[in-house]
Amino acid sequence: MSNTATEVRTGLFIGGEERFTPGVLRVADPAKKGAIVGEAAAASAEDVADAVAAAKAAYPAWAGLTPQQRAAHMAEAIAGIADDRDEDAAILSQENGKVRMEAWVDALVFEIRWNLALMLADEVDASKTLPVVPGAIPVSTEVSYQSLGVVTIIVPFNWPIAILAASLPHALLAGNTVIVKAPPSAPLATARLTQRVAEKLPAGVLNVITGEDQQMAGLIQNPDVAKVCFTGSVNGGKRMMEMASKSLTRVTLELGGNDAAVFLEDAILDDAHLDRLFAAIYDTTGQICMNAKRVYVHRSRLDELVAGLSARLERTVLGYGLDEGTTMGPLHSPVQKAFVQDLIQEAKDAGADVREFGSLPDGDLAGGNFVRPAIVVDPDPQLRVVTQEQFGPVIPVIPFDTEDEAVRAANDTWAGLCGSVWTASPEAAQRIGSQLACGYVWVNDHGATRLDLRAPFGGMKQSGMGREQGIEGVRAFQDTRSIATIDPQALAAMAH
Repeated sequence: MSNTATEVRTGLFIGGEERFTPGVLRVADPAKKGAIVGEAAAASAEDVADAVAAAKAAYPAWAGLTPQQRAAHMAEAIAGIADDRDEDAAILSQENGKVRMEAWVDALVFEIRWNLALMLADEVDASKTLPVVPGAIPVSTEVSYQSLGVVTIIVPFNWPIAILAASLPHALLAGNTVIVKAPPSAPLATARLTQRVAEKLPAGVLNVITGEDQQMAGLIQNPDVAKVCFTGSVNGGKRMMEMASKSLTRVTLELGGNDAAVFLEDAILDDAHLDRLFAAIYDTTGQICMNAKRVYVHRSRLDELVAGLSARLERTVLGYGLDEGTTMGPLHSPVQKAFVQDLIQEAKDAGADVREFGSLPDGDLAGGNFVRPAIVVDPDPQLRVVTQEQFGPVIPVIPFDTEDEAVRAANDTWAGLCGSVWTASPEAAQRIGSQLACGYVWVNDHGATRLDLRAPFGGMKQSGMGREQGIEGVRAFQDTRSIATIDPQALAAMAH
């Protein structure tokens, strides 16, 4: 890895060796139109094939270790990972757009998730024996777990390092070898950090690929790839599943969300709770799959909740992610900026009460992908700001009158990633939370930074399939093996 005074440059990492390519990805700064953060290698189809071959060659020896031996290698591989965290965060902030502290936490979560995964080493090879059943075939059967082989992990731009660690350590601990595909629009920090880890593991166990999507089919359809773990948009997940079907490659899909936060009549709306809600909506400029995307509030508390969010939005400082005092950065791409602006304008045109906050930056940031954060109060529920994932700093706040009405509205969506219930009553929280059709429910809380990193995470409906984190996340990278042993004496006795 090399780093000039002005731009970052990253290569591929295949079979224990760094590789630079004739073509490169020029990584744009989303806050400064025309500015370049650095260059990443652009892998060819041949480079991708080499990465799969390297992972395949490394697999037998890695799978042959015990989980405890693999955990020991993995613990050594992230020793000192925090030494470069400030630099990782600065690069990620520039290529992603989010504020420095969020980028710093992104890298921190990688280490936390990695170490939590290592604590599962003794459970990886857990097996069970099915005893002989009287009168049946006299057989005892051991059911155990086995690794899959070569695994591809594809991560998105928004929290790429943290999201990588929701699956990477679990795949490795289970005995698989891995190819990490960094996001093409923000590959630099992810490639740097992953390569530092890969350099301390046996060659070929962990490989890093960057490049244009059209060159990446081999990461999914190569017959030597056993599984793909993809985090991204719903449309991206559909394409991934279609591609994987051609080779029957297994998939885990962690896709978009349209999370509902439901505030009951007795919800606590003090500063602590409102701060958590605000972060759950507007962190990373709204570009988190598990952010709150729709707020349903009892009609009697509507004004209070809107006032609480408004007070916090009035303090928003739009600006460069590395600048002191900036609280919200740009959206990641011009396309997403245009989409969010369209949602806001559509709500205005429909006569909705749209409240916007903050001032757009000027100077060299004037051409950046900035959007003023907004609240849309009591919109028509058919508006796209309600029905689609905004993935930006805008939230619809919708009143309801009964609990049944709130639950129906919360579940009336294509998505099923997360949800939350806000109430002073534990009984009401359990009652409403158990009715939400999603994979993860918070009580009096919401958001990526509030996730229990030990628990299985994943979506229902079009928010994906499969689970990450916890022992369930390890099992996602394993299959079962049944070994049945006949008792010949008992079999002979049955014959007589």
